[in-house]
Amino acid sequence: MKKEFIICLIIIVLIIISNIVTQNYTKECVAQMHQKLEVLKQVSLSKNVDKSSISKEIENIENNWNEFQEKLAYYIEHDELEKVETQIWTIKGFEEIERYDEIIPELEKCVFILEHIQDKTKLNVKNIF
Repeated sequence: MKKEFIICLIIIVLIIISNIVTQNYTKECVAQMHQKLEVLKQVSLSKNVDKSSISKEIENIENNWNEFQEKLAYYIEHDELEKVETQIWTIKGFEEIERYDEIIPELEKCVFILEHIQDKTKLNVKNIF
């Protein structure tokens, strides 16, 4: 009986530690992506729209997301990650056809999805049950 209790306790501790590590990484990824999306938003809202800087920011966002997605895919549903990637491709599409006013709502959707992913991965009573 004592061995089983110790094994269960070790498993619970490992689950909690792994959740803390993954939650911190998710929080870091979401914060960095949010910051980069905010920079793109400010560039898109400027009166003198610089096409090259918008293109550069979108490429930067896409590269960062690809790096984050590789590690996030280990513990987050792929459907959730694909939603963010779809939004990034939509933003990229609007940039290619030079519809910069359409980029802003897509940026907001992308931020919402990222925050949803962060909330969904939190270890709390609501997510357990």
